[in-house]
Amino acid sequence: MLTALARTATRRPLTVMLLWGLFLLLGFGLGTGVFARLSDNVPEVPGTESDSAARYLEEMDPAGSSVTGVVAGTPVADAGLRAEVERAVADVREVAGVAAVPDPYATPGMIAEDGHALIVPVTLEGGLDDDAEERTLDAAAERIREIDAPDVHVSGGPLLGLQMGERAQQDVKNAELISLPVVLALLLVVFGGLRSALLPLVVAVSGIAGAFLALFLFSEVTDISVYAIQVTTMLGLGLAVDYALLMLVRFREERRTTEDVVEAVHRTVAAAGRTVLFSGLTVAVSLTGLLVFPSVFLRSMGLAVAAVVVIDMLAALTLLPALLVRFGGRIPPAKTPRNGEEEGRFFARVARFAARRKVAVLAVTVPVLLVLALPVPGMSIAVGDARQLPADSEARQLQDTVAAHFPPGTGVSPVVVVARPGTDDATADRIRALGPGATTRELPDGGAVIEIRPPGEADGAEATALVERVREVRGDAPVEVTGTAARLVDFREMLEERAPWAALTVLAGIVVLLFAFTGSVLLPLRTVVTTLLSLAAALGVVVWVFQDGHLAGLLGAEGLGALSLTAPPLIVAIAFGLAMDYELFILARMREARLRSGDDQEAVVTGLSRSGRVVTCAALLLAVVFAAFMTGGFSPILQIGLGLTLAVLIDATVVRMLLVPATMALLGRHAWWAPRPLRRAHERFGVREEQPEVPREKVPSGV
Repeated sequence: MLTALARTATRRPLTVMLLWGLFLLLGFGLGTGVFARLSDNVPEVPGTESDSAARYLEEMDPAGSSVTGVVAGTPVADAGLRAEVERAVADVREVAGVAAVPDPYATPGMIAEDGHALIVPVTLEGGLDDDAEERTLDAAAERIREIDAPDVHVSGGPLLGLQMGERAQQDVKNAELISLPVVLALLLVVFGGLRSALLPLVVAVSGIAGAFLALFLFSEVTDISVYAIQVTTMLGLGLAVDYALLMLVRFREERRTTEDVVEAVHRTVAAAGRTVLFSGLTVAVSLTGLLVFPSVFLRSMGLAVAAVVVIDMLAALTLLPALLVRFGGRIPPAKTPRNGEEEGRFFARVARFAARRKVAVLAVTVPVLLVLALPVPGMSIAVGDARQLPADSEARQLQDTVAAHFPPGTGVSPVVVVARPGTDDATADRIRALGPGATTRELPDGGAVIEIRPPGEADGAEATALVERVREVRGDAPVEVTGTAARLVDFREMLEERAPWAALTVLAGIVVLLFAFTGSVLLPLRTVVTTLLSLAAALGVVVWVFQDGHLAGLLGAEGLGALSLTAPPLIVAIAFGLAMDYELFILARMREARLRSGDDQEAVVTGLSRSGRVVTCAALLLAVVFAAFMTGGFSPILQIGLGLTLAVLIDATVVRMLLVPATMALLGRHAWWAPRPLRRAHERFGVREEQPEVPREKVPSGV
């Protein structure tokens, strides 16, 4: 397959480039339409009680979603301001799709005790389609913002999701403006030439276009989260650069032994191309664990990110070879080491040190990683609110204003209890008694909605405890609980139930792929264990920073007492895949060296010396991309960005440079062991990453 791809790219490079050019136009044209389709309904899990109750309310409740306006910064008793507010309220009531707007001056609790702020809640009609709801929101919010006061903000409900989508779009643009020049500068340092440095960026831009197009296509059949844009774009950009870097370095190595550019491209695809292929497959398999969860968000993220990985892989295996055929003749070969000078001598020294001092290396690095992972058992997740957004966002300003002028709990989403027809009065009374100030409204079918405002935050410990308490006291009555806290409870239960199956799916797939790549049953197990160590260490730091609040201010964030429920599963899935990426880079060269020399110990040193530079550069470039996405100030993306940055750096340095040679030296020749039946199966069906034969003295050191 790889040979066919290489020959197609080299025979018709202009056709391949034209097809990818059309793909770019499609991605940046049609694909960017996904920004208008983003959803913040992350915690929804089909089939759960909270989802069932929400769907019931969509059908039966005449009242729809709501948004909130806040007016502050001046005495609300001022006659002029009161007249403006009353006119605005009257105008908003006339907006098509608005069900109710209470008069804040006549409604208890709408005016702050200090007299310097008031709230204007707007309830929409139920049953509005997306377009009608958006028109209603825009008209109502714009009219409220016209009130002449120092601070006027509108957000909440579906408007919060739209504002998050706008922030996501702006953050992606800013991150690309920051990361692409930095990546280009680093590539210039790595390759020493503009032409070589630009080729990975061409592949990276293709990855970004693919990310947009994949998300747009998935948005036709499922909801796409506001977090999907940043996550898929950062991963698509980073992996594209990684794969292009791997291929380019190998191409320059091959140019040492042949002046024929086409032949050099064929050898590159035959050797490094197999690593790219298996790397893409392992990253994609790592993300299949997300498909085990019934959450629409996790499934859509798994599919979208896996699609982007495949697009990056195909770009590296088709577009890059075509570009090399056209422009590779002007790319100079890699420098030949001087007589007696060892290729990659720094990494060779590190590998020899780790192999000689294997017990000491393990005794130091493993405890350090375990210490960094200590906060993980105390990790908590939450849906989050506007505090996740930067301080200059309208949603955050509204929440801060309400918190400054109104009692705690004002505006907090209630725990919504749906008492379907047939619920006895005694059960309803017991539920209402669980919270002071519980309100009840009747539904057209004879059911009722009981809303209980919890103390603290909408998804805090008190709110989730209230959900559990309602579910305890309802008995066998046809009562269901929904709302923010109930969705969080159901999401946590879903994670606990499905996480073991997701882990088993991923580990089984990874073990099979690594066995097919190496022919060993011990190397996959060793790889999984060392990777989990680096992953736990990175996740522990994220908990310490964003949940506990240590040093969070340096990143423009704050400790929120819990991580966003989006962060842990995405960090684990993506970081695990990236770790497999670097593992394959190193194992490919170790196996090559072992097949040629037959020396297990020296193969470890040779493999690391010839891949260490690429792994280090790739990790640095990927870290730059992830760090650029941390400049937007959106807390979930900050958490994901920090977690992935640390996971990549820890894995590419501590794990791959120290733990890998130490554990390989500890295992010795047993590292490549497999039972005889499996060994025969691998000899028949396994993967070979061998370049065409060249004179032994001219065998190039490569990636």
